[in-house]
Amino acid sequence: MNSYGYKETPIGRIPEDWEIVRLGDISVDVQQGFASGKRDEDGVIQLRMNNIATDGRVILDSYIRVPIPDNIDRYLLKPGDILFNNTNSVDLIGKTAIFRGECDFCTYSNHITRIKVDESKVAPEWVLYNFIKKWQGRYFRQVCVRHVGQAGIRSEDLMKTLIPLPPLPEQRKIAEILSTVDEAIQKVDEAIKKTERLKKGLMQELLTKGIGHTEFKDTEIGRIPKEWKVVRLRDVCLSFIGGGTPSTTNPDYWNGDIAWMTSAHIKGRVITTGQKFITKEGLRNSTSNLIPKDNLLVATRVGIGKAAINKIDIAISQDLTGIIIDKNKSAPDFLYWCIINNERRLKSLAQGSTIKGILREELGRLKIPLPPLSEQQKIAEILSTVDKKLELERKRKEKLERIKKGLMNDLLTGRERVKV
Repeated sequence: MNSYGYKETPIGRIPEDWEIVRLGDISVDVQQGFASGKRDEDGVIQLRMNNIATDGRVILDSYIRVPIPDNIDRYLLKPGDILFNNTNSVDLIGKTAIFRGECDFCTYSNHITRIKVDESKVAPEWVLYNFIKKWQGRYFRQVCVRHVGQAGIRSEDLMKTLIPLPPLPEQRKIAEILSTVDEAIQKVDEAIKKTERLKKGLMQELLTKGIGHTEFKDTEIGRIPKEWKVVRLRDVCLSFIGGGTPSTTNPDYWNGDIAWMTSAHIKGRVITTGQKFITKEGLRNSTSNLIPKDNLLVATRVGIGKAAINKIDIAISQDLTGIIIDKNKSAPDFLYWCIINNERRLKSLAQGSTIKGILREELGRLKIPLPPLSEQQKIAEILSTVDKKLELERKRKEKLERIKKGLMNDLLTGRERVKV
């Protein structure tokens, strides 16, 4: 516990030696970008709403070039400029980033407001992290003007935004701490992207060339090792089982001891817990079915193409199909990778107008390569090892993001003070 005094303010409790200011009080230039309905490959880069990430970065995975306006100097970005997304969907309105020179000769659209602050009073990063915290707290959703399909924030309303203002050295120190966590998150993010590329490449390599083969043949699904077969999914499975949902108005059907799930519960390669739990009566009085463990669950309605191996006995909803595998012919892990590799193909088979789905008969007709069982297991083991690495990296990123959020709550409010 520190010995600093605190005071109550319109934006909450802050240290006594901090001020409360409006954004307009610390800004020296506020400029909305320009609209351009044309593209020009020889023109200037124009940042748009999708180039501002929710974590405060400018991202250039994709961008457009537009004709160079006559008053280009008015819109050229410089490092340290704060970019505020003034128009977007209600959920995304208010994303904020700092331009750090990610591209040369760079401008911004009318959906972005550029803010230059008086750096003798405030560090741009201090404003950035306060705006990220406000975005996470849905502040901008509350103050925006809503239109059909999107929302907007007027510059005059933006300038009224209140933020706490510690002494400048303390602002910089807090921003430095948060930036260090951001850098760690970005490094993990880069590792995740690298591992995802590795996983994709290995899937393509192993599911078409196998391990150690020198002779190949052309088939209806492409070139594969000579000793492999091409089969339909139903040829290596015992049955395809549909699901259902017990009536949610009958409490006797819920909170039992039978694990139950929808396709929304598929977030990785394996399922080890239920999304909810139902009773034996709920299972008996619905179209849900219990899928024995170590089989395959495939989303055939909502989230088409998602798949997982159930490591527990689990009942399923109508969004899922349980595939009971003939373990003498195929390994569950190998079939999982075949399904994942065919996600685009499965989505193309979807039928229906309101809610699209795949018929179980169509799923059973899916053609897949079939190596010998021992090779299936080796391929699955290699891909699963990469997948586990990816899962660990994602968990590490989630942990760092939790740390950052906790630090923001403590440092941006002065709950914890830093030594300067």
